[in-house]
Amino acid sequence: MSSVLKEVANNNSLKLRRLAGRIGAEVQDLKLGTDLKAEDIGALKAALRQHRVIFLRDQHQLDDAAQEGFARLFGELVPHPTEKVRAGSTAILELDAASGNGKADQWHTDVTFVDAYPKYSILRAVEIPAFGGDTVWANTAAGYEDLSPQLKQLAENLWAVHSNKYDCAAQRPRANDAERKHYQDVFASTQYETEHPVVRIHPDTGEKVLVLGYFIQRFVGHSNTDSAHLFSLLQDHVIRLENTVRWSWRKGDVAIWDNQSTQHYALNDYGDQNRIVRRSTIAGEVPVSVDGRRSVTRIIGGPSRQAAE
Repeated sequence: MSSVLKEVANNNSLKLRRLAGRIGAEVQDLKLGTDLKAEDIGALKAALRQHRVIFLRDQHQLDDAAQEGFARLFGELVPHPTEKVRAGSTAILELDAASGNGKADQWHTDVTFVDAYPKYSILRAVEIPAFGGDTVWANTAAGYEDLSPQLKQLAENLWAVHSNKYDCAAQRPRANDAERKHYQDVFASTQYETEHPVVRIHPDTGEKVLVLGYFIQRFVGHSNTDSAHLFSLLQDHVIRLENTVRWSWRKGDVAIWDNQSTQHYALNDYGDQNRIVRRSTIAGEVPVSVDGRRSVTRIIGGPSRQAAE
């Protein structure tokens, strides 16, 4: 048994129900809030290291302020780099399907178009459709482990350009007018490009994890055509059904995930019903490749920026 598994197995402060073989667990009989003890937060972090994403039902006691207060127990809150925060909050992003910014129906890791993308994401269900609107998460460490030795070597030598500027019509063909307008006017209002290693070393566990998702535009040193083939080859290993877990939301549910070792996909199968969720994100670390190099962000049209060594 690994040290991470032992850490969780020996921690009796959480009641956990595993949901799938490689990712996902439900935490039972715990109410989230600012009054949680340090050992409770430690147990939640340990559960994230083992299960990648954890879920808690019926957290109706949380409002925006309580969500932010709880999130701060995990680290420094960071707002989205281009989206406006919810009024009255420090860093909450509201994802409202009716407003054009709520349908994240592509596989992605949150905000990988910047270098130090979030470490954790915390999502609270505010309004949930009567049917549809589930979210699926995938384990990117398991995706790496599924690669052959030759593909692991290939992936470890690849770097990819991630950007919030992409072909919306091509990548999101079902987007409506409001969603396309929101993308152009808000989401891509400041354009970022970041070069990430395709394989990063997880800062907490030392695992090798794949950094992919639909913010990738191309692989460094490869043509667009070859990049598309390489992306499909590697991405398909991450999103194998064996590496995923699916959550059917109820109002008041909370999901917390390790954004450094997962991707997720919000199913767009609920028609014109509304769906509102609110997300808090915790500051992450600049990825480090297997050979010790660090990610680089460029603001398009502005100066380049590289994290200090």
